[in-house]
Parts: sequence; structure tokens; C-alpha cells
Amino acid sequence: MVSRETSGPVPALPDWLQARSSVLGHYAELLATAGVDRGLIGPREVPRLWERHLLNCAVVVEPAAGIIPQDALVGDVGSGAGLPGLVWAIARPDLRVVLIEPLLRRSTFLDEAVESLGLRDRVTVWRGRGEEAPGTISPLDVVTARAVAPLDRLLGWTVPLVRPGGRLALLKGSSAQDEITQAAATARTLDVRDLHVLQVGAGVVDPPTTVVTGQRGAAE
Repeated sequence: MVSRETSGPVPALPDWLQARSSVLGHYAELLATAGVDRGLIGPREVPRLWERHLLNCAVVVEPAAGIIPQDALVGDVGSGAGLPGLVWAIARPDLRVVLIEPLLRRSTFLDEAVESLGLRDRVTVWRGRGEEAPGTISPLDVVTARAVAPLDRLLGWTVPLVRPGGRLALLKGSSAQDEITQAAATARTLDVRDLHVLQVGAGVVDPPTTVVTGQRGAAE
């Protein structure tokens, strides 16, 4: 059995997340070992797995933040090693999550992680590209992605997966507002409304996590 010290000690977690600390810790171990061995996580990321990756993702689904609705069906496009989709599934037992990942070595890791973490009843791994998924997976309440592509391109991959009236919650960097400006024409074409930037997790992660949220227009 791998020692948890490989990913560092579990930090003090916010109250709402404490009940999930054991499962999050197990996922951190998987990232620090198999994730590194398979090239999904760089070795230099291991000492900062918790703040830069796990908590950076988890703060988005804090119930008090109001970003991700209760009992939502969520899709994570380009899931990679499971960030943020697996973190969200661990942090919020009410969510059902589809991890969308085209590469075999990544989707294999995700399948193994889902099994190891005991999430098979709520988490599905779908191997393929986001743009190939509409019509194959159910329309989603929420679609997310992290470090996948510029917003202008990302909207084309994610919006068709969202049910009418559903929402986007895309984890972005410091240029998020500029990306929204550059993607304005694409957003209009795809009927994405109220695209804006939120900062979440102040006091838990530094800097706070940047999220671009928006809503797909409801069917007329």
C-alpha cells in the first residue's frame, strides 16, 4: 500500500469538505503514484497537489457558492487525470459525473481510479472527444473543463453537450475576462448567455479559483 506521504499530508479542509477527506486523500495518492508514472501529472506537481489541483477544483462545488446545482448531471470535457470531474464527484456525493477523455492511457487511469475510489455508481468514463459526444451521452446539466483550450474554441466543444437552460462552469486562468471578450461572437452564435468570471475559494486556495460561468439559452 502506498504511503499517503507521497502526496503530502491532508491539509486542513473547509468544514463542508471534511467528511470527504479520506477519499480525497486516496485520490491524491493515485495522482502522486500512478498519475506520475503514466505521465498524467508532472513530478513537480506532487508537493502542491492539494492546493494547486485538488482544492483548486473542489472549491467550485462548495454548496454555498451556488455554482453547481444539487443532484446535477455533470460532464468534464478533456478530463485528463480527473481534474476537476473526479474531485467534484468525491466532494459532492449528490452529483453524477461523466468524464470525457479521448486518450486511452488517460481514460484507462480514470476507469481504474473510479473503481478504486468506489465511485462506479455515480461516475462514468466516456472515451472520446467532447465534440463527438452529443447524441451519445445524455444532455448535461453542467459542463466543465480545466486547462483544455481557449474559451472561443472550448465553447464549441462544450455548449452542444449542455441541455437547454443548463450551464457552463469552466476553470480558467488570469486571462479569463479577455477570453470572454474574444469569444463574444461564438457565444452569441451558440446562444450562451451571461458569460462572466467568478472568483471562488478565497481563504482556502491562494489565488482563488477563476471560473467562467454561463447559461445555454432555453429552448423556445
